[in-house]
Amino acid sequence: MRLLLLLLALVAPVALGQVTVDAAWARATAPGSKVAAGYMTIRNAGAAPDRLMAASTPAASRVEMHVTSKDGDIARMREVRNYTVPARGAFELKPNGPHLMIVNLKAPLTAGGKLPLTLKFEKAGEVKAELQVRPLTAAGPAHNH
Repeated sequence: MRLLLLLLALVAPVALGQVTVDAAWARATAPGSKVAAGYMTIRNAGAAPDRLMAASTPAASRVEMHVTSKDGDIARMREVRNYTVPARGAFELKPNGPHLMIVNLKAPLTAGGKLPLTLKFEKAGEVKAELQVRPLTAAGPAHNH
């Protein structure tokens, strides 16, 4: 049995710790709103690309992956199946770009709060993250590394 475990450890690619999340944040919700957007930078230290396949939080009924594109003066949002994080690179979720749409929030997001997330990657598996809730007017994350 030990030999089998050792062989599996040698053959299986190591993904743990290769995907990390930086500067995760969301804006506080407007009164009565049940949706929020999540932003962050996802870093992949691995030698192969990885894909974010899903996300979830106990604070909402679902989390969707969206991209935003401009059609003249109109911004359009559409849901996508995944985001690819390049090998030895990063993928940024940001306002007016790719983002997580947190749908049917159970409670409003208030500035200073936190929102737990579980990100599910194709190779790295589950990665825990926490969105720092900024004021409704925030343009980006506070930089407290």
